[in-house]
Parts: sequence; structure tokens; C-alpha cells
Amino acid sequence: MSAPAPDLQNLYRQIVLDHSRHPRNQRRMEPHDREAEGHNPLCGDKIRVYAQVRDGDLTDIAFEASGCAICVASASLMTEATKGRAGADVRALAGEFERAMTSGAEDLSGDLAALAGVSQYPSRIRCATLPWKTLLAALDASPGTVTTEKMDPSR
Repeated sequence: MSAPAPDLQNLYRQIVLDHSRHPRNQRRMEPHDREAEGHNPLCGDKIRVYAQVRDGDLTDIAFEASGCAICVASASLMTEATKGRAGADVRALAGEFERAMTSGAEDLSGDLAALAGVSQYPSRIRCATLPWKTLLAALDASPGTVTTEKMDPSR
């Protein structure tokens, strides 16, 4: 994987900082059809994702989060990338995002590409993927809390 040009790195850094400082769709959404909670004990990230689903489409999404800048920025970017999309498209995008984070591939498009550099820091991958895994749990109406501890097969 080649490193992005310095100007592109700066742009990506600015996008991540902007979304962490001014998160989009960070609110308790009422009403909502689905809800899930996620926790990353290593970093202290906590997130709750709210979703409205109609005919299989994600019509609205919001979140409440506390934690590191990467987790909050990832959640904010996720809501912008998934709102109004078909459920199958949301699941496909979540899969693409996780593959990009775990493999280091730079195949993310749009503003999500700003998080591609996270893949170079294994301990931070959990921060970036937690919102996405929590969204999938909400879509599946999965009980319990999503945790990064379960995501680590070495434990």
C-alpha cells in the first residue's frame, strides 16, 4: 500500500478532525425501530446506534457516542454514508469498510477514504469498526452489547 500524497493526507486528517469535533447525526433519535449498543473497553469508546428501517431500507440513522476521535468520526461518516440506502447496500458497505480496515486496502470511496490510514494502527481498527458493527447489530435487532473483545480471536 503506497502512502497518500501529503496534500491528500492533510485533507484526510481534516475530514477526520471535522467529523470528530462536529459529528453529523449525533443525537438520540425518536422514534426509532432499531437500536444497538457497542463498547470498546480498551479505548473506552461507547456508542449507541439508532435506526429507522422501512421496507428493508435504512431511512434514518443517528448515534450517541463518547470515546476517541476515530470512533466518533467513523460513526459520523458512517451515518452520512448509509442514510437512505437499501439494507443490502448498507451491509455491503459495512463489509467493504471492515475489509479495508483489516487488510489495509485503500478501496474506500468518498469521505470514508479519510479513515483508510487507520488500518496502519491495529489497536485503532477497533475504534473505527465499532460503529459499523453496532449498526449491523441494530439492523439485525441483535440483543446484547457489541464489544471489541469478541472481535479479537486471540483472546
